[in-house]
Amino acid sequence: MQDAALSRGTRGFGMPCPLLLLLAFAVILLDPVHSQQCSLGSPSPILQFADVGAEQRIPAHHRVPGSMDHLYALVHGYLEVVQQNPFPTELLRDALNDPPSANTSQILQYQTGYIICATIAVIYFVAVPMTGLCLCCCRKHRHCGGRIKAYRRSLLCQRNLLMFCLLLTTLVILGGVICAFAANQKVKEELEPGTRDALNTLQVLRHHMNWVPRGVQLTVEQFTVPKQQILSDLNNVSWTIGTTIHLLLKGNVYSAMDALKARVQDLQNSLHHLQTLNKTVQALIQQQDELEAALKDRKQSLTSLLEDPGCIYCAGALSQAQSLELGANYRKVPSVEKVLKTLHGLPKANFSEMIRRANSSFNSIPGLALVKMADVVQELKEEIEKAGQKLQSIPDNFPISDHTRPMNDALVKAENKSRPYFLEAKRYETYRWLAGIIACTVILLIVFCNFLGLSFGTYGLVLREDPSDYERRGEAGARLLLIGVVFSFLFSWLLILLVFGTFLLGGNVQTLVCKHWANQEIYKFIDMPGNLPPSMNITEHLGLKKSLKITSAYQQCKNGAGLWEVLQLEDNYTLDKYLQVSKYTAEFQKRLDNFNIRFEDIVLLNAEGKKDLETFRDSRIDRVDYANFRAEMHNPVVRTNIQDLAVELERLSKVQNDRALLERLTEEARKLKEIQNTKVLTMEDLVVKLKESVDYLSTLGPGFQAQINNTKSQIGLIEKMFPIQTRKILRQELDCFVRKEVGYVSQYLKWLRSVLTEDVASCKPFSTALDNGRVILCDRIADPWNAFWFSLGCCAFFLLPSIFFAIKTTKHFRPIRHRLVSTGSEETYPFHIPRVTSLRL
Repeated sequence: MQDAALSRGTRGFGMPCPLLLLLAFAVILLDPVHSQQCSLGSPSPILQFADVGAEQRIPAHHRVPGSMDHLYALVHGYLEVVQQNPFPTELLRDALNDPPSANTSQILQYQTGYIICATIAVIYFVAVPMTGLCLCCCRKHRHCGGRIKAYRRSLLCQRNLLMFCLLLTTLVILGGVICAFAANQKVKEELEPGTRDALNTLQVLRHHMNWVPRGVQLTVEQFTVPKQQILSDLNNVSWTIGTTIHLLLKGNVYSAMDALKARVQDLQNSLHHLQTLNKTVQALIQQQDELEAALKDRKQSLTSLLEDPGCIYCAGALSQAQSLELGANYRKVPSVEKVLKTLHGLPKANFSEMIRRANSSFNSIPGLALVKMADVVQELKEEIEKAGQKLQSIPDNFPISDHTRPMNDALVKAENKSRPYFLEAKRYETYRWLAGIIACTVILLIVFCNFLGLSFGTYGLVLREDPSDYERRGEAGARLLLIGVVFSFLFSWLLILLVFGTFLLGGNVQTLVCKHWANQEIYKFIDMPGNLPPSMNITEHLGLKKSLKITSAYQQCKNGAGLWEVLQLEDNYTLDKYLQVSKYTAEFQKRLDNFNIRFEDIVLLNAEGKKDLETFRDSRIDRVDYANFRAEMHNPVVRTNIQDLAVELERLSKVQNDRALLERLTEEARKLKEIQNTKVLTMEDLVVKLKESVDYLSTLGPGFQAQINNTKSQIGLIEKMFPIQTRKILRQELDCFVRKEVGYVSQYLKWLRSVLTEDVASCKPFSTALDNGRVILCDRIADPWNAFWFSLGCCAFFLLPSIFFAIKTTKHFRPIRHRLVSTGSEETYPFHIPRVTSLRL
């Protein structure tokens, strides 16, 4: 029953046309290959390479935004006004090539702004001390200054205005001295690390130049990363390909083998049921003949017994006894001996061994691929080794070493020469810093005197009701203001000298160097032939081509070009020539493109097995009239229910008066039961058995030819398409493998190009070094330097109104003395306080 259900489960598969059947199976076979993904992993995973050259990179310095940026911008704007002339190309060329021939008038004309500032400084330097000296002499002879002689209401507005102007001027000076303090300290903080960073930049640049050959070698050695990955993939490629072929085709192959197993099972089951049917029919016919004779005897005996007039109530049993006849005639069912004769000896083929061999052959594909690909895998490994050897031509032919040597010598010379200058610069910066601190302290002292003088004077004015307190505090405020004035006159000339000296140096550095460094005018000046004397010719010192331009080289370096491009060595060395993927993978791809495997053809159904299936198909088992079998099986074995008749006879025997009739009825009932138990039940069991075989065969019959044909077509198509599909899957997997492995090489070559152009043999460190030098000199040192003299200069020039307002305000803080006697003397006598001698200048 289980086999029958399995067989029925494989039916329902009919094809109206062999062509449609073939097309359907072709689609089934092709779909897995078309829809498959590369099992060998394409695209290639991302490789991780070592960070070659990380220690040789020059960190780029940048201008760090700060609180003094607005002051720096103000100074830049002021210097733009002072120096409005363009870059002095002709003056510098004459000065560098023939210093005695330099035109002094042109130099003065170019420095017109600085000369004007120098003139102002000289006037300040002479006028302010002279003014102070004149004022001192004037006060000594009592011809100027003094005190207010009489109080007038109009003096209130004048006094308040003077106090406000003095306060405002003092606040401006205070702001300037604070900025000067900050800028002075900023210069000191930046100079030492700036010089250290400049030396470090030179050292790292030199190390970078020396390290180029070693760096190129290290980058080439990183080929071990893709090499190891490719070798690892090669170790697994054959097994992976075999497994993929097996995985993609096993569904169709196993389906065909299952169908074949089902047809073989149908054949075996059909033979079994045909034999059972034939034997059962023969047994039924034999039993039928014996039953027919027994029923005939019982019918005659019962009829005569029940027709006896002495038999009471026997009329009903008589009608049943007259129906004791056969209900089914199994001689009428069709014979299946002809079909059995056709199928005799089947199956002749050993289907179990055939299916076992097919399974073994199909399941051996991964191992077979491993064996057949062993030689090509070894050849591919050798090709990868050759690719690594080809890469050694990059460091062997790299042309940078011959050109880096003079550069390295120049950098060593620059480093050695710059060290003493940097030391001197730090020493002189210490002097400048001390002078700045002293100057700022003096200005701060003047500001302090002004603030205290204003405070005491204002407090004295508030206490005017108390003459004694008013005179003490007012006089103290006046004296403090005058002390501030004295300091202003005494130190103003030193202050203006410091301001002009730092201004002249810092301003020219900004306008002549920093400004034109930033806009690359200096590079253009160097590029113009004849601007530099032979002793300063950079290309000759570095052994470079005369056609090399510093401006274009700087831009190329900044954009990340390689040294060989900037040094114009493309004719001797083209990096693209060495970094072509095909140069290292052509043979690898060629070997895989020419490679092919022929797997053993799988045989699911041999000729003997096909003949067995065809014999089974043509056995006409479906032409048997199974309806006739069913018709006879629906008829009862005996028309009358023998068991019921026997029970009826036993009941009748109990109501009979005649003992002879009673005994005869009892005997007939016993014989009927015997017939029922020995004949009828046996035939009924045979009918049940017959029904099972008829049901199976009748169900199998209508579609079994189509099933056999479909199975044969499916198996034939798989056997025909198997080598085609294996080659197709093999080709597709090899293509995936090639793309993956070439992708590893391509990743490496792209990384190699990036590292050579950006790290190892990059020109960018040179542009970074130049930019760092500009940032160190201009942004970190020159800007706070210029902010210092600008802030100090503001303080110096605002000291002039401070002196004026302080002298004018002093008279208003001193007590007013009313005269008693009109004399030429300035002495006055108060009515209520003793005379106090005031400070006179």
